[in-house]
Order: sequence, then structure tokens, then C-alpha cells
Amino acid sequence: MNYLRGEFAVIVIGGGHAGIEASLICARMGVKTLLVTLNLDSIGFMPCNPSIGGTAKGHLVKEIDALGGEMGLAADKCVIQARMLNSSKGPAVHSLRFQVDKLKYQTYMKQVLENQENLTIIQGEVKELHIQNRKVEGVLLTTGAYFKSKCVIVCTGVYLNSRVIIGENIFDSGPNGLSNSKFLTNSLIDLGMSIRRFKTGTPARLKKQSIDYSKVEPQPGDKKIVPFSFLTKEINIQQVDCYLTYTNEETHNIIKNNIDKSPMYNGTIDGIGPRYCPSIEDKIMKFGDKNRHQIFIEPEGLSTNEIYLQGMSSSLPEDIQIKMIKSISGLEDCEIMRTGYAIEYDVLDTQELNHTLEFKGIKGLFSAGQINGTSGYEEAASQGLISGINAALYVKKKDPFILDRSEAYIGVLIDDLINKGTDEPYRIMTSRSEYRLLLRQDNADLRLTEKGYKIGSVNNERYNIYFKKKLNIEAEIERIKNLSINNSDNVNKILEKLQSKPLKKPITLYDLIKRTELDYDKVYELDINRIELGNDIINQINIISKYEGYIRKQEDEVKNFKKMENKFIPNDINYNNIRGLRLEAIQKLNKIKPNNLGQALRIPGVSHADISVLMLYIELYKKGK
Repeated sequence: MNYLRGEFAVIVIGGGHAGIEASLICARMGVKTLLVTLNLDSIGFMPCNPSIGGTAKGHLVKEIDALGGEMGLAADKCVIQARMLNSSKGPAVHSLRFQVDKLKYQTYMKQVLENQENLTIIQGEVKELHIQNRKVEGVLLTTGAYFKSKCVIVCTGVYLNSRVIIGENIFDSGPNGLSNSKFLTNSLIDLGMSIRRFKTGTPARLKKQSIDYSKVEPQPGDKKIVPFSFLTKEINIQQVDCYLTYTNEETHNIIKNNIDKSPMYNGTIDGIGPRYCPSIEDKIMKFGDKNRHQIFIEPEGLSTNEIYLQGMSSSLPEDIQIKMIKSISGLEDCEIMRTGYAIEYDVLDTQELNHTLEFKGIKGLFSAGQINGTSGYEEAASQGLISGINAALYVKKKDPFILDRSEAYIGVLIDDLINKGTDEPYRIMTSRSEYRLLLRQDNADLRLTEKGYKIGSVNNERYNIYFKKKLNIEAEIERIKNLSINNSDNVNKILEKLQSKPLKKPITLYDLIKRTELDYDKVYELDINRIELGNDIINQINIISKYEGYIRKQEDEVKNFKKMENKFIPNDINYNNIRGLRLEAIQKLNKIKPNNLGQALRIPGVSHADISVLMLYIELYKKGK
């Protein structure tokens, strides 16, 4: 017997990384929110690698933080090792990555949720979505409890009809033996949504004391830790080491000789796996020219002896996994605490969503995270934040919040999902952004915090910190642009000491630090009026001065991009009536229903010729012809 248990403005389904950000931001924006999760103990759970950030993923975490999200703060509280990736390259691809204590991370996130005003958390399984006249009405749980709501955000991760696969051992389950979601898929299908199957996997976990560390290479963290959150002033911890080892010919032969037992290769697994995080079987079979592959040995936390074996994801039978792991240097006598496995699960077609992550045909229904076909905690959290912001704005009857490709990596991620869809688990990369010099991780607050403040996702404390930083940067740049450095003997002696060419005529300090061998800190002897500034401000001054020409060029490119984004397509346009459009273009435009010509041009199958026809039609349409 069903019964009414309560009424909320927004209901979030799922307590993973997407559900956390979605529910927190709704509550923080003053909206009464309910989070329903299968297991309260798995809130913030990291079923795979115990890390936050990485190449381009670190950009997402910084953007989440700049908009008032929680992931960056949680990572700062739970970090056990920090590394800035690609630091030898330009600032556009610098990406922060933290090894975190996964149990501490879960505990932190659960406490934050439990203490959040306007947020109620319950354990339960959603059985059905109730939709009337293409609008959300509420959700029904398997217990018979019914909750009314104007808005629902589906953040079910990899739990929809999921099954775990280890060789021939196949069973219904979520990650790590947790319960899966058995009913919600049918409700989504009844609403007319397309469902596909994706696959991901995780490697074995080893006992720390059983590894021979004399045979593996230490991988220490950075001496100085750069925080993820713009609110964190500094992090001082005793970092733990990770380690590096390699597969070898014996490892590869074990896999090759047993490839017929691999569910990936014998047809047992139907789901499509992640291209950029392949199983060890895939690596060996597809990259036969390589005689070894890197395997990283990473601690899962300070309160556990479990070690994560990055690079060894596998769904081979358990006995084969044991043999191949023990063939690796340093792991010959290791104890395997958990066997690696693959997991298949249901995902949605993101081309059925708007850029707000709301379904095109159903008002008030949003989805975010791995159910949208993405991989990774960071991609999930960023979607959760955007869907939560837009759900809160929807309830308040305010304009939606959309980030475009020129404003954030979050904008790139969502735009790719909406326009291109994905036939495999989507992973963000710096190469996906056309404007990556503008979308650096170091300036995420300068790009986004003002926007967050205007819509109510950023509080006064965060905004004031951002605003003070912005003013300090602007003031210092203005000062050094007007500070002339003369070509005296004393000045040239200092430059000679810095292995820089002498000055033949006076130059501003701003132009001087553009030199490759110099920076703001190195020329301190030439600046007698210098004031004490934070590293974050100094970093901005160095980047802005040194990359000024390139930044200006990308800003010009963005202006051209915006011109197309501002050419809006009428909502009631009928593409079938437009002569000159190719059939493929008509089909794609009818499915995606782009908002503007820029978006239309990014849809695979829509050509520049189609856009020219569409532009002419819109002009005539507006004139009533």
C-alpha cells in the first residue's frame, strides 16, 4: 500500500559524486531538497581509484569549487599525496591530482550532507518516477513511500540494472558488493527514454605489507601542495608515497594464453567500455608492440592497508588475475584482498537532454553523472552541480544557468554530451577545449565565481575572497605596467646575474617579466615598492604577462564564437520545411533541437552548407516570409 511520506521542491536520486553536488547546491540555494540513496554508508564512495583530479579533471574540480561546490574542499581535507601534472608544459594543461583517503572522504561528505540546512537524506530505492502532463509530480520508493516534488534529478551512477563480471562469475550487484537499482530503468523506458549498456571496471586491491617495496620505484608528492579549493589557504601534511612498477613478458603471456576466458573477448560483456581507461587485457591485445605497461601502486587511505593497483583493471577469472599480478616485480608474494571486476550498467542518451541537463520532453526532470554516459568522479560532480543549480532555478521560476564552451570545461563537457552524444564512457581532456589557454584551472574563480554569486550558488564569504583577489591582481598589473625600469649599470648587473640580456633603453616591469628566463619573483631587486602578495596572485601576474598575446588571440576567437552562439533558432521552426537541408541534417536537427547556429554547427552530420541554408531560412522566417 502506497502512502504519502513527504513533499519536497527537489528530489535527488543517488548519493554518489553527482548526487552530492546536486543536493548540496539545491539546499544552499534555499530549496527544500530530499536525497534518496540506496545505502547511506556509500555516500561519496570511491568504487575505483582513490584520487581526485588529474589531466583536465583537475580543471573540473576547480570549476566546481569556484561555483560553490564541495568536491575541492573535500579533497583538500582528505589529501594524502598531491601532484601537479604537466608542470613542465604550459599553464593551460597544468592539472592538479590528489591521492585521497577514501574512507575519510566518504565520512567528510556524509557529515557535510547531514549538517546541511534544507536537506533531508534517506536510505531507499526509487521504483518509479511519476509524471503528469510531461511534468514531474513525484517519486515512489520500493517501500511504498511516495514523495511529491516539482523536480527530480536522477544521479544513479553505475547502479541501474548493474551486474558484476569476474570471468564466468556473473551476478547482479552494484560496485563492491553494494545493492543495485532494479526498477528505475523500467520507469525511464516507460517515459520513452533510450537506454544503452556501458561497462567500466576496477583492478584488484592488495595488502600493503605483502608488497616488496625494494623492487618498485617511489613516486613522491610535490614538496608544496597547491589546494583545490580557492577557500583553502594552505595544506601542510606528511605525504605518503605511491610506487611504480611494470608488467613484463610473463604477464603478457599469461593474459594472451587466457584471452578466451576474458568476458571482454568471449562475448560475455555487452556494454561498451572506456577508451581512455582500458582493462589490462585491452592494453596487451591492442598494443602488442609494447613490452611493458606502467602499474601504479597507490594507498587507499591512512586507516586501511588496502592498496589500489592502477593500470590493472581486469574481468579475467580470479585465478588468472592472481597469476598475472604475481608475475609483476615487487608483487610476487602479494596478498590480494579484493579481486578486480567489470561492471555493466544502464545509461541514458544525452542527446535527449538540454544544456541545463533537463530532459527536453519532461519539465522538471534532470539527470547527471555516469547515468549520462560519462566516466570519473569529477565529470559526475560537475554535472551534478549544474543540474542542481538549474533545478533550484527551475523551482524558483528563474532563468536557467548555462555555461558555454568558451567559459568552462564544464561547458565543454555538457556541450559535447548534448550535441555529439557518446558511444562510450566520456572522459574530459584538455584537447577537447578550443580555448584551453583561457580555461586554465588557476583562473577558474576569476571566470566563474561572479556568475555563481549572481545566481545564488556562491556565498558572501567565497565571493569576497574572489573579489579581493581580482582587485589585487588588477591593481598590481596596473602598477607594474606603469613602473619603468631604466637601463642603468646597476639594473644591467642584476639582469646579468639572472642570465638575462641587458637593457638598451628603459622598459616597464610588466614587459620585462615577459622574458622567458624571468618572472615576477626573480626581478624583486628591481622593484623597491613591491608589496607582499599571495602565490595565487603572483601566478596570475606571470601568466597574464607572459601569455598576453596568445590570450588576446583566443579572446578574439571567443568573440567570433559568441557571434554564432547569439544567432538564435526559433523554438517552433520546422526543419522538414527547409529546402536545401540534407536529410541527415534534418534528422539530427530534429533530434537535438539546437538553441543557436553555433550549437547546430557542432552537431555531427550538420555541415557548413546546411548552416548557410539555415541562416537564410531564419532571416526569412523572422521577416514572416
